[in-house]
Amino acid sequence: MLALYDHYGTAEEVWRHLDEPGMNEALRRAEQELEWIEAHGIRVWTLSDDDYPYRMRQCPDRPTVLFGKGNVNPSDEHMVSIVGTRRPTERGKELTRALVRGLAEQLEHVTIVSGGAYGIDITAHRAAIELGIPTLIIPAHGLDRIYPVQHRQDAIAALQHGGLLTEFMSATEPFAAYFVQRNRIIAGLADAVVVVESKLKGGSLITAHMALDYDRELFAFPGRPQDETASGCNGLIRSQSAHLINSAEELIEDMSWTTRTDRPQPLQTQMVGLSAEVSDRQMQLLQLLREAEDGMHINLLVMETQLPYADVSSELVMMEMQGLVSALPGGIYRALK
Repeated sequence: MLALYDHYGTAEEVWRHLDEPGMNEALRRAEQELEWIEAHGIRVWTLSDDDYPYRMRQCPDRPTVLFGKGNVNPSDEHMVSIVGTRRPTERGKELTRALVRGLAEQLEHVTIVSGGAYGIDITAHRAAIELGIPTLIIPAHGLDRIYPVQHRQDAIAALQHGGLLTEFMSATEPFAAYFVQRNRIIAGLADAVVVVESKLKGGSLITAHMALDYDRELFAFPGRPQDETASGCNGLIRSQSAHLINSAEELIEDMSWTTRTDRPQPLQTQMVGLSAEVSDRQMQLLQLLREAEDGMHINLLVMETQLPYADVSSELVMMEMQGLVSALPGGIYRALK
């Protein structure tokens, strides 16, 4: 049924073609899925919903529908995806735990995103669960199963402060191709993607390159040249595709995020000293930026104004030239006047 939605563009258009060959079977499958969704308390987001994850909406190959289970908030203030090898070293595991711990200690709101796989993925999820911060598991199958089954209890524990999010309907098996497909959600949901340990080839590097395609900030921990699990990260850093980090503090600094201990700058409440040439759109954007303590991501400005991404981007460039805003790393903008 999702393929039909993609083909026809809207649910209304699909409805108009229900008399075509094969449509009865598709409709029957959709009815089965709706029954399953209602029986199991599944949350559904479609592209036509206002609360569809705004970061994901900007991705050209975004899913038409997302299914979530638990206390899922895919539009949280700070979203960090953590990926890496399925066979990490003890150092890699400790780097992952320290990263999650540092983010939890310093940020008021942060969600850890990963794929629920062996290795770095599950280490990141478990660290978040221990600390009581949200974590999103992005499986490569429907929500009627958990793969690998050894992580079932972790998935159940994640439901309290996060949960599972997938584009796949129930009864979807975890085929190999689906793991690559789901990686674009891990990349697209995030403000920042961190590769902890990785070989020269693998799913984590696929996710890393997807993050670059989506204009997300990419980070990697460096490792010893002789370590195979460091070769992928070192390659990303050497090619200047990823920022080198050694801690959560460095990631937060590079992203220009405000920590719990930072003192917010006094906010101006009146528009004073502005040029008469400031447009209505610029005034709208400037007001939103003035109300934000640590600036706003361009994607959030798009969501708040309901303006096209290209228009918001163009206005921000003009406003930067006028000295009204400053552009910070990670797609963040702050008001200057």
